Amino acid sequence: MSEELLSFEPATGEQLWRGTVSDVDAEVEIARRAWPEWAAKPVTFRTETLRRFADRVKAEGEALADLIARETGKPLWEARTEVESVANKVDISVKAYAERTPNRRIEGAMGLRSAVRHKPHGALAVLGPYNFPAHLPNGHIVPALIAGNSVVFKPSEKTPAVGAKLVELFHSAGVPQEALRLVIGGPDTGKALAAHPGIDGLLFTGSARTGLALSRQFAGQPGKMLALEMGGNNPIVAWDTADLRTAAILIVQSAFLSAGQRCSNARRLIVRDSLADALIDEVRELANRLIVDHPHADPAPYMGPVIDNEAADGLTESFLVLMSNGGQVIRHMTRPVADRPFLTPGIIDVTAMAERPDVELFGPLLQVIRVETFEAAIAEANNTAFGLSAALIGGTPQLYDQFWANARAGVINWNRPTNGASSAAPFGGIGLSGNHRPSAFYAADYCAYPVASAESDALRASIGVGLRDPEGSQLVTKKYL
Repeated sequence: MSEELLSFEPATGEQLWRGTVSDVDAEVEIARRAWPEWAAKPVTFRTETLRRFADRVKAEGEALADLIARETGKPLWEARTEVESVANKVDISVKAYAERTPNRRIEGAMGLRSAVRHKPHGALAVLGPYNFPAHLPNGHIVPALIAGNSVVFKPSEKTPAVGAKLVELFHSAGVPQEALRLVIGGPDTGKALAAHPGIDGLLFTGSARTGLALSRQFAGQPGKMLALEMGGNNPIVAWDTADLRTAAILIVQSAFLSAGQRCSNARRLIVRDSLADALIDEVRELANRLIVDHPHADPAPYMGPVIDNEAADGLTESFLVLMSNGGQVIRHMTRPVADRPFLTPGIIDVTAMAERPDVELFGPLLQVIRVETFEAAIAEANNTAFGLSAALIGGTPQLYDQFWANARAGVINWNRPTNGASSAAPFGGIGLSGNHRPSAFYAADYCAYPVASAESDALRASIGVGLRDPEGSQLVTKKYL
């Protein structure tokens, strides 16, 4: 009897989807066989196929948004923005492929020329996360297919329904079924796919723990591409500003959008001590007003539940750990529905803690740290092994220049949230946040490799030094002036 995977709605606990766990060996083999034919298609053919996919996404946008909302728990309005990002990714990826992997040709003397072209890697595995189950894997799949790779995609075991729907839309648009394969399963299935000798690379979005394991696994395989995006313990620094209301809005957006389940969410608010009390009051007041409810509620909620009860239990336990180790509660994190993973925003001042844990607490939990000087704020912002996003709220252009130059992150913003990055820019981080393979606009970089060529239409060659003459009596030499 085949093993099955079930998916449940976080907001209600009701079963949403069920499917059969995949045979990884079979799926990789199919993708490997399909790759040469897909790669041989003109890039114009591949891009037009992907544009039809964007049209299919738009045509079924409301149904896809509803599925995302039900399976992740995120509000319907937010799920709709995710669908929009999925459709828009195609044109952005086509532009990125043209800019990041262009063909170049340099003419030289006597008909010689140099050329640079790009080739796909082969069969690439994509491991998707649950927080953006369509948008984030789509950000790997689209550029990989445009470049001519075949893809084996495993969605998170927590959001398989959205993954299956995404692949269905690709196939309905004309992407060959053999060139894009869906793998359903849990962590063991993901491990089997990552370790499969038939893949030529792995494109991953997920936790630092899994990313570190993949990094160790691929260390002995330099011939395989590995692109990692692993989240962050992101700082938002609040400095001198008279507009506390707007500053509070930016902080709340940074910390609590998507119920804190974005890798770019702010985890730490680092604030000038003289500003702290007034600003924290504004943040707390605004957090008190956030509606936490099911995805289709009216009025529309700002936050839905986190992904499941296990995640909610872990976050409430983390909040208690911070409390018991010196954290001062500003706003309690609570569970308004006992058996469901809804969480209210939690805010806690951890300034007095001797050792603050450097972990990504993936939910609506904001830690506050007070500092006296801007140099201390930068040092505190960098007091992490992660390095995904950072933001400065307030301050002067000179202070932002100082912050930008010294903050260790792949995304650095000023008077904007830490999250909500544009797909038209690179997205990725350093340290535990990534391995210098930024995605979004730069995804084209890891989906194809450059090939340099020296070329001539005719045979031309000579050896001007180090040869004996035809009689073998002396060396032929050449003097250089």
